[in-house]
Amino acid sequence: MAETNSANSEKKLVRVDISSDTVCPWCFVGKKNLDKAVAASQDKYNFEIKWHPYQLDPNAPKEGTDKREYYRKKFGSRSEGIGARMSEVFRNVGLEYSISGLTGNTLDSHRLIYFAGQQGLDKQHDLVEELNLGYFTQGKYIGDQKFLLESAAKVGIEGAEEFLKDPNNGLKEVVEEIKTYSSNINGVPHYVINGNQKLSGGQPPEVFLKAFEAATS
Repeated sequence: MAETNSANSEKKLVRVDISSDTVCPWCFVGKKNLDKAVAASQDKYNFEIKWHPYQLDPNAPKEGTDKREYYRKKFGSRSEGIGARMSEVFRNVGLEYSISGLTGNTLDSHRLIYFAGQQGLDKQHDLVEELNLGYFTQGKYIGDQKFLLESAAKVGIEGAEEFLKDPNNGLKEVVEEIKTYSSNINGVPHYVINGNQKLSGGQPPEVFLKAFEAATS
């Protein structure tokens, strides 16, 4: 045990602050690539990964709207091409992209992610995975409390139903985090590594590995 603790203490700490939205496909792609980079370098670093909220469309309806229709309105004639491109990108990270189901307001998902973080950053990270898998590959609606609670249960978050029931729970904290971490960025995903290395977009694993090195040297 002493040897393990000694080995851990010799590892450098890599803190990753991620601003993302739960309806941003590139955020999920970036997460999968970040996870690969973390897995490939755990012998060198200890990681502390924290997720922060961003809303691509704060005015999106809470009741949800058809994804295909939403993308057609937003992107016009480009929507089909964008969908095909995302399908290809998702296949490259071992996932099947689905455009079925609803899209809409992401505030409740961000409140839940904040709440998960209070119970441990590993649980928060696992919750983001479950939410993304459901929304992007299974046609689940990110604003559906049943889906949110199912995801919370899968990763062992306690008290989620009671927390989400009151729309004010976590609201102040989410708003504060948006101001602190997301007010000066133009898009997501956005990563800040050890406070000094900044990356944007669904970067490949090797870019994260270089950033880890730069942030700890």
